[in-house]
Formats: sequence, C-alpha cells, structure tokens
Amino acid sequence: MGALAGIERLGATAFPFGAGVAGQTLMGIQWARDLKPTAFYSTPSYALHFADTARKEGIDPRSFGMRILFFSGEPGAGIPSTRRQIEETYGGICIDMGSMAEMSPWMTNGECSHRTGMHLWQDIVYTQVCDPETFQPVPFGAEGTPVYTHLERTSQPMIRLVSGDLTRWTDEPCPCGRTYPRLPDGLYGRIDDMFIVRGENIYPSAIEDTLRAIEGFGGEFRVIVSRREAMDELLVRAEYAPAHADPGARAKLSATMAERLRARLGVRPIVELVPAGTLERTEFKARRIIDDRDLYRRSVR
Repeated sequence: MGALAGIERLGATAFPFGAGVAGQTLMGIQWARDLKPTAFYSTPSYALHFADTARKEGIDPRSFGMRILFFSGEPGAGIPSTRRQIEETYGGICIDMGSMAEMSPWMTNGECSHRTGMHLWQDIVYTQVCDPETFQPVPFGAEGTPVYTHLERTSQPMIRLVSGDLTRWTDEPCPCGRTYPRLPDGLYGRIDDMFIVRGENIYPSAIEDTLRAIEGFGGEFRVIVSRREAMDELLVRAEYAPAHADPGARAKLSATMAERLRARLGVRPIVELVPAGTLERTEFKARRIIDDRDLYRRSVR
C-alpha cells in the first residue's frame, strides 16, 4: 500500500495485481506488453518468475521497456549475481529496498541512484544494527540484525523492534552526498534462515549468489539438509539450462557447482541436477531450504 500511495502521489498510473491469484501473472504480462510501464515492483524471486512466464508466452521481458525495477520482501536485489540476472533479463536497473511494514507503510531503507547500498532514513525510522544475541549496537563495518524505532507514528509505537534480517552497516560517504548510514550489501539474509552444517554457518543467499554466477544454471534450486548416522549431508538440487542437457555437459556443470559451493561455504555439497522448470517457482517470498535432520533424530530414539 505504501508503494501504491507513493506512485499515486507522483502522479503516475499504477497497475497492481495479486500474486498467487490464478491468472494474475498472465494478466500482468499482458499489461506490461500493451502498456509498456517504466517501473516494476515485487520480490526478486517473483520478477524472475514473471520473466520465465513471459518467455513461455513467447515474449522477451526486455520488450516491456522497464527502466527501473525495485524490490523488497526478501534477499535477492542486493545479491550481486541475482541483481545482474534481473538487469540482464529486463534491461533496466535493479534497486534494493527493505525495512518492516510495522515501521511504516513505505520503505525507509533504500538505494539512491548510485546504488551503493540502502541508505537508512534515520529521521523517519531510527535504525541500529545490533548483535543478534545481546541486541547491543555493533560498530560500523560489523554484521548484525537491524533494530528499528519509528519516530513519526502516533499509534502502536514500535521501540527497538528486532527485524531478524541480516546485514552489515557503514558510515562511509556516498557519492550522492547523503550522510545517512548505509547497508552496503543490503539485507542479504535472515538470522532464522541460517543453518549449520559440519560447524559451518550457511546462508541461502550465499548459495544463490554462487549458483546464479555459474553458466548453465537453470534458474531455481532447493537445499536439503539431512543426517546419516553422525554426519550432516548438504544436498543442493539445482536446475540446469537446456544447453547443458548433454550428459557430459551436466557432469561438468555438477562438478563446477560442487567445487564453487565448497569454496564459498566451507562444506562440499552433493549436487543433484534436474531440468530447467522442474522446481516450483514462487509468487511469494522464496523458501528454498528443507532441513530433515529432526526426522533422523526422531527415528533413532
């Protein structure tokens, strides 16, 4: 609603449609094809789903002519490889935003035209980045979770509301001249999304960034964490592009994915390749992690 109000205040025309309602994505594609909107707002995963659906209809997403695509709701727009894929897919610039609806109906963390990370509008929503266990502020340059206090609302005051997101902040100058603190890497994960495999802290955003940077990746993935006897197993089920359908190409792609993920995560995963389009796309916030270790623990009791 905040985005809609902002669009109307600018005097622009908005075409909102409901994700998850049957036929709405196709309707949105028809609007984009016929009306040539200049901007698009959604979650990053929905933008990729929107593009895939358009291609299935024989429409190149670049033909929509979108100049600005801005996002919130989940990590993605701040993940370098995902940002690059969105920009290459649509031919527009990718802008990252995000805070919490409990703070205000619009986003008070947002990138400027230089795209050096989200500025924190401290005079509207005062933001601290805090240690997730002690909730004490961490110094600039350190990682933690944003903690918000809104300064303008007069009902339901929220004081030091913990977001649960994961970020790093800085007070280094931005070329735009604004002096707000920044989140240079955006909101790149959630504390409750982190999982531990063989002593290594692993975030889904790190897996996504690694896979999307590999030529031959088919666009979607799932992560299954399980346990056999005393050892955790990390299985990454990833789609391969049609050009890599040959068994030899798939074997090489699988080895590349396993090695790059090992270098990034510190754990060598089992990589299982499936054809592009096999894994379900989401119209909501992407949830790609399945942790089955409790099933093993219950079975051996």
